[in-house]
Amino acid sequence: RFDTPEALADAAAAAILSALAAGIAARGRGRLVVTGGRSPGAVYDRLAKADLDWGRVDITLSDERFTPVTDPASNEGLVRSRLLIGQAAAAHFVPLMQEAPSAAAAAERAEAEVAALAPFDMTLLGMGPDGHVASLIPGADGLEAAMAADAARFCLGFDQAIGDPPCPRITLTLAALLQSRAIIILVAGPEKRQVVERALAGADLPVRALLTQARVPVRILWTP
Repeated sequence: RFDTPEALADAAAAAILSALAAGIAARGRGRLVVTGGRSPGAVYDRLAKADLDWGRVDITLSDERFTPVTDPASNEGLVRSRLLIGQAAAAHFVPLMQEAPSAAAAAERAEAEVAALAPFDMTLLGMGPDGHVASLIPGADGLEAAMAADAARFCLGFDQAIGDPPCPRITLTLAALLQSRAIIILVAGPEKRQVVERALAGADLPVRALLTQARVPVRILWTP
């Protein structure tokens, strides 16, 4: 629990930098999965200024809207404007959005390069008011396959318009998210805290799969 969004962003950035530094020290490279939406911008501002050997860091996304990078809804656009600047511009970015006729085809094209990054040193996620993480959104056609803990695929595409804003999406699967050494979920406000509590109490929400598994440590960072 953090009293302010600023304190939460400080803590998230510090945890990410520690994980990446450990990955570089142990294996020569740090691997980071990041998210879009409103939650992580302040975290990215802090990371972009951080003293780290960013040339040894690989970054990819937990999910992406199937839109041009110039679209305000693009997660890649957010990452390029807030994280991949300053010192962090030296990092290697692996996009989910690809030149492809559909979200499903883009996911297939991104699959090999994303899978090659695993295991990830840290995965940063947000959570929607419906309990979704990444683009594992309740009601999506194909969600069951994406939520299989033993799925072979790292990336899947939903070609129907889902989520807010409604559009086709590319997402890491639950199995891919579980290829992380640690996961942080950013949560703000009392409503989303109630969603977490419902998930822990047994509600069938995508975030519950992360909160109830014992394979990867998950930290929820919350601010009112």
